[in-house]
Amino acid sequence: MAVKIRLQRHGSKKRPFYFIVVADGRAPRDGKFIQKIGTYNPLTVPATIQLDRQKALEWLNKGAVPTDTVHNILSYKGVLYLKHLLRGVKLGLFDDATAMAKFQTWYAEHESKIASTSDTHKKAQAAKKVYVPVVKKVAEVEAPVAEAAPAEEAPAAEEATETPAE
Repeated sequence: MAVKIRLQRHGSKKRPFYFIVVADGRAPRDGKFIQKIGTYNPLTVPATIQLDRQKALEWLNKGAVPTDTVHNILSYKGVLYLKHLLRGVKLGLFDDATAMAKFQTWYAEHESKIASTSDTHKKAQAAKKVYVPVVKKVAEVEAPVAEAAPAEEAPAAEEATETPAE
């Protein structure tokens, strides 16, 4: 039985939401699965990923093969790096405490990068909000100028109608 870690689609049309599941490779995409290990929502910015790192690591060590998208998600969350470090522990390159210290340093750096990315996204959204009122002010300035011109022409038209009547 070939076991895969893959996405199971949920959500409505054009509003995807995925469960990250461990399933038999022969089972249908949204069919029977062995275990649910997380969720993935690509619609939020940045994408929301909830993942049980321990379960994912257990299944990878048992031989489960992730699909391409799930491989990227596991890499993003650090599961593959943790598996790499634990393999180094098994080979005797360093001890378990050193591996966990390396992972914690990587995870702290990774979280700071994510925070800076979300900050730049928030700044971009704020810049868009500032730009909209400026456009409205320009439109408001043009509108009184356009209204003033017909008002000046109206008295001239009244004078023209009064002279022939006299």
